[in-house]
Amino acid sequence: MKLYADLPARRFAQVAADLLMLGWIVLWARIGMAVHASTLELAEPGRRLEGAGRGFRDKLTSAGDDVDDLPLLDDKVATPFREAAAAGSSIEDAGRDLVTAVERLATTLGWVTALTPILIVGAFWLAARWRFVRRATAAQSLVDNVDDLDLFALRAMANQPLQRLARISDDPAGAWRRGDADVVRALAELELADCGLRPPSPAATDR
Repeated sequence: MKLYADLPARRFAQVAADLLMLGWIVLWARIGMAVHASTLELAEPGRRLEGAGRGFRDKLTSAGDDVDDLPLLDDKVATPFREAAAAGSSIEDAGRDLVTAVERLATTLGWVTALTPILIVGAFWLAARWRFVRRATAAQSLVDNVDDLDLFALRAMANQPLQRLARISDDPAGAWRRGDADVVRALAELELADCGLRPPSPAATDR
């Protein structure tokens, strides 16, 4: 599998793009974490409400227990305190539910904030990288020696802009049919460059 181009300039651009993509991921991951932390601050009223309800419940429960322990008084005096303590439990539950809802919202907002730009940019980056890898890998498997340059010269005449062909030869098709080695190699280099590959050296023919 061919991950990076042979040509230095294109390989540098690919490595730079990969590093930028990594930086993009780190940036938006940190922004997502910041959004998560900021949203969690909205849970503070819920925590105070939960604490107040817990304190209210504990105090009334304690008062009911104290009254219940007094001589000459039966459970009828302690019962109202204990029933009122249930209201504290309801307040505590309401505060806990509010905190839970804010925590869920914070998690959702954090992930959405981070993943949306990462996935959008990442889709384009991955498509471009995969397109290069697939094309370069296929081309590399077809160009083992200089004899294979003929195929890429033919593809160049079909795919490359006419002005680029004209810079190589006034009659590239005729030169290709005559087997002009210099023109064939120059044409093949155009097509291979689009694949990020260098043409094989003449010594490769002897393999």
